[in-house]
Amino acid sequence: MTLRALSRRARAGLFRTLSVGAVLGAVGGCSWDETIKVVDPDVINPADLTSPSAALTLRNGVVLRLAQATSGGENVLLLGGLLADEWRSGDTFEQRNTTDQRNLIPENTFLAGALRAPMRVYVEAQTAIAVTRQFQPVPRANVGLMFALAGYSAVLIGEHFCNGIPYSTISDGQVVDGLPEPADNSNIRAIAFADSALRETSGPVADSTRVVFLAAVVKGRALLNRGQFAAAAAAVAAVPTGFVYQTFHSVNSTTNVNWNLNSNTRRYVLSDREGGNGLPFRTAADPRVRTVVGTGTRRLAFDTETPFFETTNFAQFGPVILISGIEARLIEAEAALRAANPAQMLATLNLLRTQPVGGVAGLAPLADPGNENARVDLVMRERAFWMFGTGHRLGDLRRLVRQYNRPVESVYPTGVFHKGGGIYGTMAVIPVSFDERNNPNFKGCTDLRP
Repeated sequence: MTLRALSRRARAGLFRTLSVGAVLGAVGGCSWDETIKVVDPDVINPADLTSPSAALTLRNGVVLRLAQATSGGENVLLLGGLLADEWRSGDTFEQRNTTDQRNLIPENTFLAGALRAPMRVYVEAQTAIAVTRQFQPVPRANVGLMFALAGYSAVLIGEHFCNGIPYSTISDGQVVDGLPEPADNSNIRAIAFADSALRETSGPVADSTRVVFLAAVVKGRALLNRGQFAAAAAAVAAVPTGFVYQTFHSVNSTTNVNWNLNSNTRRYVLSDREGGNGLPFRTAADPRVRTVVGTGTRRLAFDTETPFFETTNFAQFGPVILISGIEARLIEAEAALRAANPAQMLATLNLLRTQPVGGVAGLAPLADPGNENARVDLVMRERAFWMFGTGHRLGDLRRLVRQYNRPVESVYPTGVFHKGGGIYGTMAVIPVSFDERNNPNFKGCTDLRP
């Protein structure tokens, strides 16, 4: 089971794995019947979560879940970029090839984990909020951070998955199966959680500044998804351009899977003008998407037929920036465009390009392309290069259809598929996994519109 099973286990808020040796040592004097009658040995009893140390452990668990959801496994950042135009499949696995070809089906086995991981952040953050409020209420920014991360996970889910997302909950220790919801409800949830985070960080509380900026960008992103452009710009106005919120990896935790599936195993290939509509992520030679052409034994991808191209944006144990002040400025630029102020839009974009920011030394200033459609293209291109591989691109393609009235086939990769023959399919969103049919309320996506 997917979300329903997740919710049932998430009521404990914490998972632990027992080694075989530990299990055998614990039951050395027991009969085999007694051994196999152990009930839920991998779940900590909620009654044990009644101390400040438990609150800290729960919060740390949420931060770990966030890393797993975004760069610690086959995640929505990767799959969304594969469905869009950031990545091509260089793999033999059908699950990745059909995603790249826009032929996704709910039975794709990679989808359950991609949705389960951010849902774990969403559910476990709320468990952490309740325990922290009771046993470690100071500093309040600890609670604010959990609200902000719950909001971030909701907006990520809404940008990637189809209409009909079920959010299951826990009541008195029992699963309450979620009802299918429009993807936009995820934005509504995100805004509410971001507002809660901002309330928790009002006044002089420790570490409040970082949480305020995090929550502000989450709120601005959700408002942008809802087409509330002026409100989105207002939400992020105080966020400094140099702000970043990122996940971390190490030899003691997890490898950055974004690096692993591209640079290491060559299963994901840096894309370039995919399906005619895609951006030139490789041939643009843009320092925001650092490119290496495969040579020698690395000339071909894992499938031994697709030419391999790597981006060095990600390192084996390197961090991944999820939310930043750069994103805040890009929200402001798009809001200016929508307010019929192209001069302000251009000034904001060039503010980012002409000063050292985000590890980029500086780029040539942009000129006004002169018409509305070209200006939209320019804003979306800047967003794509500044935030490559960080889970924004699929949401932006959906917005081009939904908010800018562009035909799907003028936005997504289309035409002849780049490997194995055939043509691109028609999927524009990621379906909720078939595993969710364990939820009696869920019968499948309500629709597949962007």
